[in-house]
Amino acid sequence: MQSKIIVPPPLKPGDLLRVIAPSGALREFRAFERGIEIWRSRGYRLEIIPEIDDQWGYLAGKDENRRHYLATAWQDPECRGILCARGGFGSTRILENWNWGEIGEGESGRGGKIPIPHSPFPKWLIGFSDITALLWSLYQAGISGVHAPVLTTIGDEPNWAIQRLFDWLEGRPLAPLKGFGWGGGVVTGILLPANLTVATHLLATPIQPNMDGVILAFEDVTEAPYRIDRMLTQWRMSGALSKVRGIALGSFSKCEAPPNVPSFNVEEVLRDRLGDLGIPVVSGLPFGHEAPNAALPVGVKATLDGEQGILDVTE
Repeated sequence: MQSKIIVPPPLKPGDLLRVIAPSGALREFRAFERGIEIWRSRGYRLEIIPEIDDQWGYLAGKDENRRHYLATAWQDPECRGILCARGGFGSTRILENWNWGEIGEGESGRGGKIPIPHSPFPKWLIGFSDITALLWSLYQAGISGVHAPVLTTIGDEPNWAIQRLFDWLEGRPLAPLKGFGWGGGVVTGILLPANLTVATHLLATPIQPNMDGVILAFEDVTEAPYRIDRMLTQWRMSGALSKVRGIALGSFSKCEAPPNVPSFNVEEVLRDRLGDLGIPVVSGLPFGHEAPNAALPVGVKATLDGEQGILDVTE
């Protein structure tokens, strides 16, 4: 468990935020513009990187370019937060030999050099899905980010979910989230929200946090039940769940089995793989790939009530 986490200073209208694309190539341009407008309507100044629509295969540009824009945003003393355009895949590629807290150069692993960023003060990092890797990496450096809609998805969120995000960023408390309790009592721990697929691929890497005393919050999309089973079985067999205090489950959208293939449904898989751990589990919480995607801070204290089905950020 991270011994100390820094929550960045509250944002206020007029602050400068940088918009980057650290993962997949931007395709949803209308949705992206809607997201930009939501943030600007709240009074924030947004600086969009000039290569926001760059493409390199399925990635939003080559690794060195995406890494450069992340480092530049992190180092900018005027920038108060980093907004991610979309998820997809790619953020883990730019985290090889990355260090949030030092200045210098490190080996890229491919014979080149990569800049190692430094920030004069902690700043907000906001996103979900593939951005899980950045959020967990930043948590390892002792800084809290926010698992919340990216720019291409925020326009589909209900007003209360958008307000929840700005409440947290601007220093106001969050209301508890209600789901379905599976029992197991009530625990307090460190909240680590994540996309299940991305988090599974971080196991046994330097980005995997210490799971001692953690409440995991998982969501996913377009993963067949057998793949959810495979990932959760890996979590069980790796021992990563042995000291976890509780598990909060959001939406598992479009996770149906292929037609005419014998299968469990995703709810049955979740029950089978998580229901015997002897810890509180709450399912059906309103966060994930399909709206609503309620903002969840990373690395702060939370309480999970497996009897009443409540997840409450207590820090």
